[in-house]
Amino acid sequence: MNKNFKIYAIIFIIIMVIMALFEVNKKEMTDWRKNFDVNEKSPFGLFVFNQEVKDLFKNNLKKIDQNPYDYYNQHKKGLHNILVIESDLDEESWNKILTEVSKGSDAMVITSYIPKEISDSIGYFNSQMSYEDQSVLKLTDKKYQNDFIKLDKFPSGRGFEFVKPEVEILGKSMEKDSVVYANFIKTKIGKGNVYVHSEPLFLTNYYLLKTGNIKYTQDVFSYLQDRETLWFVESNTKVSRFFMRFILSKPALKYAWWVFLGGLVLFVFFNAKRKQRIVPIVEPLKNTSVDFVKSIGNLYLQEGDFHDMMAKKAQYFLNKVRIDLLIDTQNLDEEFANKLHLKTGKPIEMINEAVSLIKKGQDPYAAVMKEDLTRMNQLLDEILK
Repeated sequence: MNKNFKIYAIIFIIIMVIMALFEVNKKEMTDWRKNFDVNEKSPFGLFVFNQEVKDLFKNNLKKIDQNPYDYYNQHKKGLHNILVIESDLDEESWNKILTEVSKGSDAMVITSYIPKEISDSIGYFNSQMSYEDQSVLKLTDKKYQNDFIKLDKFPSGRGFEFVKPEVEILGKSMEKDSVVYANFIKTKIGKGNVYVHSEPLFLTNYYLLKTGNIKYTQDVFSYLQDRETLWFVESNTKVSRFFMRFILSKPALKYAWWVFLGGLVLFVFFNAKRKQRIVPIVEPLKNTSVDFVKSIGNLYLQEGDFHDMMAKKAQYFLNKVRIDLLIDTQNLDEEFANKLHLKTGKPIEMINEAVSLIKKGQDPYAAVMKEDLTRMNQLLDEILK
């Protein structure tokens, strides 16, 4: 087995063990969001209500997964009941509902917010809001006075104010500081009635599962006549068709899926490098010019031909003078020395000594010593600086 693959496998196993330990020790978090979803089992979902609602309406309930505007444009219905629970309906849909009510149907709207245009037509101008952490919902009818619900978890505190005289108040909210406000009203529109309840929390899982609370719910729905009821649940009942829905809905499967994806990402990350043959290291070509010069210099020294080296040094120097200083070097006389003195700024004594050594190097019969070569080399290098 490849050594690198073993390392990656060990890293992956360690990560899986760490994630498993976190998952085992993780505490289940309660989702307290007010989702009002018929498929949610969280505290503020409507799963329990969705299971019991047929019994409440004596199996005479039909769920509609369209908005009221589209449904009533496609279907003609006789007198019936309309149920809307915390749905975000457009104004056209509200108007369709009110049209059906005016014909003799009854509508029960259980929501914490209704558009102003609709609320004005129902019979109240606006809603008020309380910020108390507890409240008690009671009905005003004496036969229901012993049935109530205590809201001790995030009540919305919604209620009605500026209620018109023709509007009947069916229920109220009472807070611990003795503040009372209407939360359940009835108004007549045409031949039918509209019932509006401003606190949908009493239908959620958290409150319906408490002993005795179901009675209040039954009392609220008892105001509707015993006939077919259409429940518009378009925004809540549409189930996702995503192929991963089942896996992601189960904590254990969801955890296994994310671990699998994490391992796959690690595998791809560590193996994404392009594999290729080892590129051989090519040594760059060395500059042998210096070595060549050193070799030639050593050759001259070994042969002891100082005269030839002085001649070549003199030839190189005079060539530089002609090219760089533009001085004629045909005659190495006093005039040449003065021009070189003026252009280089070197002392005339140094230049005269250098000229003398150059002449000595050019004379094939002159006796040349090693000291002459060394001295001439020093003087010519100093002059050309």
